[in-house]
Amino acid sequence: MLKSVDDISATMKRLKIEIPVEAVEERIQKGLKEAQKQARIPGFRPGKAPMNLIEKKFGKDVELDVMEKIVSEYYVKALKEGGFVPVASPIVEESFDFKRNEPISFTVMVEVRPKIENLNYENIPVKDVPVVVNDEDIDSVINRFLEERAVFESIDEPASATDLVVYDSKIKEDEAEHKDLAIKLDTSLFPKSFTEAFVGKKKGDSFECEVDFPQDSPTEFAGKKLNFSISVKEVKRRNVPEFNDELVKDLNFSSADELRAKIRENLTVAKTREADLEKQREIIKKLAETHDFEVPESLLLAELNGIVAQVKKMNKEDEKTEEALKEEYREKAVHSVKATLLLDMIGEKEGITVTNEDMEAEVMRMSQRYMMPPDDVAKYYMSKDGSFDMLRNVVFEKKVLNFLLGKAVVEKGE
Repeated sequence: MLKSVDDISATMKRLKIEIPVEAVEERIQKGLKEAQKQARIPGFRPGKAPMNLIEKKFGKDVELDVMEKIVSEYYVKALKEGGFVPVASPIVEESFDFKRNEPISFTVMVEVRPKIENLNYENIPVKDVPVVVNDEDIDSVINRFLEERAVFESIDEPASATDLVVYDSKIKEDEAEHKDLAIKLDTSLFPKSFTEAFVGKKKGDSFECEVDFPQDSPTEFAGKKLNFSISVKEVKRRNVPEFNDELVKDLNFSSADELRAKIRENLTVAKTREADLEKQREIIKKLAETHDFEVPESLLLAELNGIVAQVKKMNKEDEKTEEALKEEYREKAVHSVKATLLLDMIGEKEGITVTNEDMEAEVMRMSQRYMMPPDDVAKYYMSKDGSFDMLRNVVFEKKVLNFLLGKAVVEKGE
């Protein structure tokens, strides 16, 4: 049972826990009887060896097994008695000697979720985000689709700055020859003096050019000045298909109007989802601003480490120290941890749970969105921590946010 609590801080507690001697002895006697049933001792029938012999032979093992289990159980009971939700593993402050027929007393330090007495999350005002799909949006989708279906086709015309050229080359400095190379003339991988030399040339043309490659060139020629002899073998131009009845039929639509209606429907769904996400972000922001509490240091540190690792990965040339980055992103990390804790507390208070059907629906949604087989989505989450806990948390937060959006007051703008 929980004997006392020392409030080190709002999130750090020292718990004094005592296990009654009766509870310990009951478990030990039960363990010894189980050992008696299983014991095979010469001179005695199975299960009939005297208890004093059983205790002498198996007593220490039974006591150790009871200790491991009962201490853990009473720690969990103490948390429930105090209304604490741990966010990190407990630390036993002092070792203790077990003695028969005496209660077990021990002290642990544990970091817990802060308690919020006045959790207020109903009628949060959020700005309306209008969902509008116009003809230009639909045209944009169609044009992107046509661009994706575009192919490069051979032409007999001189190359332009956006064409693709197939060529053979010879480098004067080392006599190296390369056959059937291809280059897209609007690439940024090569210096302009190289790509611009192709413009105006057509199949069968030969020319020479001198190219000075900078030190930071991503090619193998970085830092070199080379003379190339080029023979153009083929010029290809990107051919974007026309939007016509034949293309509409290839997409299994009876008419262009039906296709445009389907695009409008899909865009409306996508924009509505984005509008809801924007409103949910506003809800999270206001929740974090209106509930002031101390966040557990372990959660804050984990969040900061994750943010800093991501920043360093995206900006490898950033020379800021890790400590400087942690200071820069500390406020963001605090906001993120507060949001997670608030969503957890609200979800628990409202009895929001995640079912297997919810998990399967999320896997299918992600499968369709990222065009991945459902099994690959599941494997991705399993690879993160060996379980579906991360996926479950994602689904849980979505359900809580949808609940909060349903409770919010949407303020219409002009």
